[in-house]
Amino acid sequence: MVDGAPLAQVAAPADLPMWLRKLPPEAFVRPVPRLPDGELFRRQIANHLPRSLKLAPCWLQLVADTAELAHEPMAAWIAREFVREPQRVRTARLRLICLWAWFSSQPTTLGHDLIERPWTPDLRIDAARSAAEDWRTIVALHTNLGRLPIADMWLRPGRMAGYEFVPLDSIAAITEEAKAMRNCLNSYGGDLAHNRSRLWSIRKDGERVATLRIARRYRDPLPNIVELEGPGNATASQELWWAARQWLHKHDLSQIDMKQHAWETAPLDRESWVSLWRPYWLAKRRIPDWLPMAASRRALEAL
Repeated sequence: MVDGAPLAQVAAPADLPMWLRKLPPEAFVRPVPRLPDGELFRRQIANHLPRSLKLAPCWLQLVADTAELAHEPMAAWIAREFVREPQRVRTARLRLICLWAWFSSQPTTLGHDLIERPWTPDLRIDAARSAAEDWRTIVALHTNLGRLPIADMWLRPGRMAGYEFVPLDSIAAITEEAKAMRNCLNSYGGDLAHNRSRLWSIRKDGERVATLRIARRYRDPLPNIVELEGPGNATASQELWWAARQWLHKHDLSQIDMKQHAWETAPLDRESWVSLWRPYWLAKRRIPDWLPMAASRRALEAL
């Protein structure tokens, strides 16, 4: 009460949620940030208040930041996860997890289309971090390659010893191969953009049997087979290695342009970048400096 006024009446002009009265004074070590205060959030947050006086300020800031970056359900979730295991909630990846969670609830966006495992409130922090990192890998693939296929695959499609060599020259081809073969091809976006690798699928009778990566090896300026692995990165047979080597050497390797771009100098695809982030910018009514309009490798890597 202040001069007889109820607490709620005093708190309203200051934009302070009433649930803050349940926090200890030790939580308020800095100006109170803007905080979520929806009806459902008020009911949920009562179950996830910090038990440690020392951790209370960090908890309060996490709740505020997560609500701003994502939404109120995510803020209630981070409050719960921080109370459960504060040492596992790392603020360094908070933006990434919040972006992934926000796009998880936006089904008409490109960002949502790229999510394999969406955010749900029942996830624990480690599972959420893993799913967000997987999403970031796909985002990097899209912004590195753009919508057009790779123009120069260095080598020609062909057959050798009953095996078919199929170029993985687009985002769709790469993601399909990665899923079918249970490997990490999705992470090669930057490598491909900087002209350091080319990826191929090896098939027999229409079935995928191995994934092949062509690149330079050590000081050799010519194309080499640097990876050849079966499903789940299983060891390929000697027969398959021999077929791949014969196919490779059907080409005039001396005429292949394998000039590499200096690392982090290949531009990201601007159209993909803007298409991806525009819904977030519009919803938040701002373009944050950590997610700029100009396609930025530094910003992507910092998420």
